[in-house]
Amino acid sequence: MTNLQKRILTSIIILPLSIFFVVKGEYFLTFFLIFILFAGMYELFSVFKKKTSLLFLTLILILSLFSIYHLRENYILLLYLTIGVSISSDIGGYVFGKIFKWKKLTKISPKKTISGVLGSYFLSIIYLFVHFETLVLEASVSFKYFLITIIFSTVAQIGDLTISYFKRLEKIKDSGKILPGHGGIFDRIDGLMFVVILASFLGYLNII
Repeated sequence: MTNLQKRILTSIIILPLSIFFVVKGEYFLTFFLIFILFAGMYELFSVFKKKTSLLFLTLILILSLFSIYHLRENYILLLYLTIGVSISSDIGGYVFGKIFKWKKLTKISPKKTISGVLGSYFLSIIYLFVHFETLVLEASVSFKYFLITIIFSTVAQIGDLTISYFKRLEKIKDSGKILPGHGGIFDRIDGLMFVVILASFLGYLNII
């Protein structure tokens, strides 16, 4: 089985399962977040050795999990938007990067390309319209949410590069092997962690 096939199979299993826990909320979500916390911490201390990396990534992981819980309890549609945009941004970057193979973006992550960046924005905007049609039940998308989607996609991509930077410091490719085709927990939620923290902060300030 190729790495791409493993990646697709893992996504088919993990994504619906994750959505189930988020939608159910309450103790279902609490159990899920605790599992992610322990799995993530185990992964961190098994792979990362530098104290600065461990401190920063532990803080980001804990803040992101609290943010997910906070958003689920108070701003559920915003949580769905952050998850949808983060996933769409990741898929768009991966697919467009593989297909078009344009200029490299940065040395931090050699596989990241300009075409991947554009693909991330494109698929994120597509998801925004799907989000409004199916969850908000409005056909029109305001400029504010269009801008928020662009910001969320940008933050997701920066988050991805940030985790790649820390992995590069440790001279490792993946943060773990728990998810076949994807690597570890941090390889899968790298962009989402930063986006949910931002979304929770903006929600708390009543900006969105």
